[in-house]
Amino acid sequence: MKNVFRLAVCVSLLTVAVGCPAPEEPETEDETAVNEIAERLERYTTVRLTTDLSVLTEAERQMLPLLIEAADTMNEAFWYQAYGDRVALMNSLESEEMKRYAEINYGPWDRLDGNEPFVSGVGPKPPGANLYPADVTKEEVENAILQDPAIGDLYTLVRRSEGGALEAVPYSQAFAASYGRAAEKLRQAAELAEEPGLKKYLELRAEALLSDDYRASDLAWMDMKDNGLDVVIGPIESYEDGLLGTKTASEGYVLVKDREWSDRLSRYAALLPALQEGLPVDEAYKQEEPGTDSDLNAYDVVYYAGDCNAGSKTIAINLPNDEEVQLARGTRRLQLKNAMRAKFDEILVPIAGVLVAEEQRSHVTFGAFFSNTMFHEVAHGLGIKNTLDGAGTVREALQEHASALEEGKADVLGLYMVGRLHADGELGEADLMDNHVTFLASIFRSIRFGSASAHGVANLIRFNYFLEQGAIERSAETGQYRVLPEKIDEVIDSLSEKILRLQGDGEYDAVASFVATYGRQSAQLEEDLARLATAGIPVDIVFEQGVEVLGL
Repeated sequence: MKNVFRLAVCVSLLTVAVGCPAPEEPETEDETAVNEIAERLERYTTVRLTTDLSVLTEAERQMLPLLIEAADTMNEAFWYQAYGDRVALMNSLESEEMKRYAEINYGPWDRLDGNEPFVSGVGPKPPGANLYPADVTKEEVENAILQDPAIGDLYTLVRRSEGGALEAVPYSQAFAASYGRAAEKLRQAAELAEEPGLKKYLELRAEALLSDDYRASDLAWMDMKDNGLDVVIGPIESYEDGLLGTKTASEGYVLVKDREWSDRLSRYAALLPALQEGLPVDEAYKQEEPGTDSDLNAYDVVYYAGDCNAGSKTIAINLPNDEEVQLARGTRRLQLKNAMRAKFDEILVPIAGVLVAEEQRSHVTFGAFFSNTMFHEVAHGLGIKNTLDGAGTVREALQEHASALEEGKADVLGLYMVGRLHADGELGEADLMDNHVTFLASIFRSIRFGSASAHGVANLIRFNYFLEQGAIERSAETGQYRVLPEKIDEVIDSLSEKILRLQGDGEYDAVASFVATYGRQSAQLEEDLARLATAGIPVDIVFEQGVEVLGL
């Protein structure tokens, strides 16, 4: 295997770690575990993150290293949120292969294998990672939130006081060192910024990292239209929180806009209100009006750090996650074109060669993969953000199941959108079967991310539902799958309606039952996916990245 990336970060002690229980000390690695690591490393293939820097101005070229340095600090914070003491873990590992795999996973648990430990003696990963005390229960946290709402805040760690009670530690305090360095680099970049919107965003994001108040910077990020560079940085997604599904984790992307591709995409955001009105569900579940200030852009990503770099890699971004910002202004959807192309060439096409029926393989195209991914991100803006009973947001009601259901909604509504836009002539001469068959191949790609990934669970749900309802079928003779065009539109609408209802009703138990029923991997599917490993098809990518790779 090619060299996997090395995490370019020196982790320092956090400023605050109140009452933090020490993680279980790993034992000395045994020979069997070391031998297994070589096989695990083969699940990843290495990609160099580069782009055409000639499109940047001189000021933007000077900003790029500063933005990369700012993003890099998120590695330190995320290591702590995901595991704890990175240095202690690395010092306990003897082989370079073990250390490399721990770097990829930001800890000793395999993110592509349901967070199973790959280091002897570590024990299972706590549901709330290191965002909460390892011994805490969900009920204890929920009761503590009633006494102190800050414990449930998106931007606090939960720790035990000397007396054992739960208390909240703001991220700005817990990660003062790393967030402070990030803020400093963002301000230096802002001084060089020529585009007023980018300058304002960088200044406000620096303030947010030090105050835990991100709304003003989210709104400023929404206002940016003409920036050639972009950076997504801070505590953003809540995938790492498997306890309540609310705590955000630190990450950073540095991006260079592809203006030509972005121009092609810009017109789709204006179609959102009409698409919302046409959703295949009762009126009550589509009464919210999506923001029309949303935009679509294509970027080359030149740096990943933290949460987005752990295990399976993101190839598109839909932010902000703040529901109030979404309803007022919509979201921005960023397609990471170079990372997407790498996954298509290195992973999706080989998967289709094994698991997609031969007569349908010609329908697996990069154009369809790009549009499916794009409309997945657009679809996050459709549906409902607040439960019908007025009790709060869907995310609050569905807790740890919220992310998987939201990803499942975006996938199936993305297909719904493709179908509607195709019928309205908005997609030109595109072949709808390309989208459907490429989508089928993509299901297998994402299921391999494992049950620890919200995207993995979402794709399991959709695979099982599509198979049950006859949208896809498996040939017993070849062990390959095909799309049934006469059924798939009907099933897309059916699953869309079901997920939108589950979100709008906000009934936790009903969603838990739905996930348990459809979010499982059958023995047959496990057998089929094993054929991909036998064929040597990687599960995901890791990066050679940074200023040296870019030649800066």
